[in-house]
Amino acid sequence: MSDTLADRAAAKTPPRVARKVRGLSDRAIAWIFVAPTIFLLLAVNIFPLIWTVRLSFTNFRANRLNREPEWVGLRNYERILTDGDTWLTMQATAHFLFWTIALQVLIGFTLAYLINKKFKGNDLWTTIIVLPMMLSPAVVGNFWSFLYQPQIGLFNYVVAFLTGQDPSSFDMLGSVDLAPWSIVIVDTWMWTPFVMLICLAGLRSIPDYIYEAAAIDRASPLRQFFTITVPMVLPFLMLAVLFRGIENFKMFDLVVQLTGGGPGNITTLTSIDLKREAFEKWRTGYASAYAIILFVTVFGLASIYVKALNKVKER
Repeated sequence: MSDTLADRAAAKTPPRVARKVRGLSDRAIAWIFVAPTIFLLLAVNIFPLIWTVRLSFTNFRANRLNREPEWVGLRNYERILTDGDTWLTMQATAHFLFWTIALQVLIGFTLAYLINKKFKGNDLWTTIIVLPMMLSPAVVGNFWSFLYQPQIGLFNYVVAFLTGQDPSSFDMLGSVDLAPWSIVIVDTWMWTPFVMLICLAGLRSIPDYIYEAAAIDRASPLRQFFTITVPMVLPFLMLAVLFRGIENFKMFDLVVQLTGGGPGNITTLTSIDLKREAFEKWRTGYASAYAIILFVTVFGLASIYVKALNKVKER
């Protein structure tokens, strides 16, 4: 039946079109099939980026469409880079990035190292540990907001049990000192399993004969860990840091559900600040310049980091 359909299609193809198709190379035919997808991706990704760059040089406001935007040049970029509040937001983002990545790498690698020992119940514990990353950030934010409640929250009672303090004597979400750590704890709890899985893949990719050869050479377990395990897992660790760094730089929903950027602006990350500028203050041109600065920052740092990752892989 397929031959019949093919013959019918070939018979109904105009001779002029048939001659042109018959003269095309395999590469040209491949481009004909791929071109619509590439065009769609360019339209979805490249056009908004170009439009955002154009808007960043204007004072355009999305809630004032009847007013023609004025060309302001680099004024938006200058105002952002000289604004003290923006740098405080960057500082809050840097604090969040550093501690979440450090804790997730440390705990994730430790869990992966323990699970790689293949003890009894290994698969069950792996499944339990991975559960948090299967949840939606909005669900996790609501869940932990109840756990952080000073009066009824389980978190305060656990801390009180360990330290002897009154459970209602501190508020994780309402304290200026504790609020940044509250979002660090939740993000670490949620995404440490992701880092663990990447590290576990790295540990299980190490051939057993390398450890056997090291044991024959009378290398101690500690020496094997630092000369075999860590160097061979390092590319996987760096890859996990890259993924989590990019994701946490644009963290939004989890922080909004937990603190909303407060108290004050102590947990206002760059993504939350950008949203406020664009959709609360309606400074679209200013927000576009803000977005371009963040994009260039992430792209530049990621490019440098990928080069370092490639050098580590070449060792």
